[in-house]
Amino acid sequence: MTTGRQPLTFHQVDAFTDRVFAGNPAAVYVLEAWPDDAVLAAIAAEHNLSETAFVVPGAAGRHELRWFTPAVEVELCGHATLASAHVLLNELDGYRAPLTFVTRMAGELGVTDRDGRLWLNLPARVAEPIDHDITEVAAALGGQAVEWRASNNYLAVFESAAEVAALDPDMRALARHSAQTNLGFIATAPADDGAHDFVSRYFAPGHGVDEDPVTGSAHCTLAPYWSARLGKHELAARQISARGGELVCRVEGDRVHVGGRAVTFATGTVALTDKAAS
Repeated sequence: MTTGRQPLTFHQVDAFTDRVFAGNPAAVYVLEAWPDDAVLAAIAAEHNLSETAFVVPGAAGRHELRWFTPAVEVELCGHATLASAHVLLNELDGYRAPLTFVTRMAGELGVTDRDGRLWLNLPARVAEPIDHDITEVAAALGGQAVEWRASNNYLAVFESAAEVAALDPDMRALARHSAQTNLGFIATAPADDGAHDFVSRYFAPGHGVDEDPVTGSAHCTLAPYWSARLGKHELAARQISARGGELVCRVEGDRVHVGGRAVTFATGTVALTDKAAS
């Protein structure tokens, strides 16, 4: 990584959408080498987006990738992976699909370019029925879920999309539960618009993100659940946050392929002094 006053370039990308001001924004930095973790965390906090991605390119299409919220480093982020692939393939020279991202906590993640979408190859995270009392969690989320499960997130299943859209969670209470379990909170229901199979929302106040606009990693759990329930291996999904986003999911064994589009919103530079980068 270059220090001094030479600027670092970043791209801000709206992921899981084909238009700006929708989907989930992520900042993407392509670096020469890894700086201190404190520098990465400070950059992510400064952007204050749900995730900032950092890529260190490698040989033969294999590139190191990490993701930070404004508060913590996360083990897997779908939308910022999509944004990173979009930047390498559309904003920079010398890269082409397929790509392999080598991550520290989620293994290797593949990206292919097909049918006008970028497809992420992610690990399936199947949610199992909960065998402990979740009364306080349910009250904090609100609504009347008809089913609760858990994997690396809680999964609350509702009868209707309208119930999911109407949720107004107690974020402080959810953050307290997340601090104890390190789990986020997925709310989902069957879609009723004739175009999608299911809808969802995702809350992670314990990770510095009250509501994530579109969460690719949550579909590592959502896709296996709805695939089993609906008897379909390919599903159309919509995350019904205020910004909203579109995803296509395909379940293949212990992997979930998540397809989406992305669009660049902005390109900018930052300049780190030697003191800031040390």
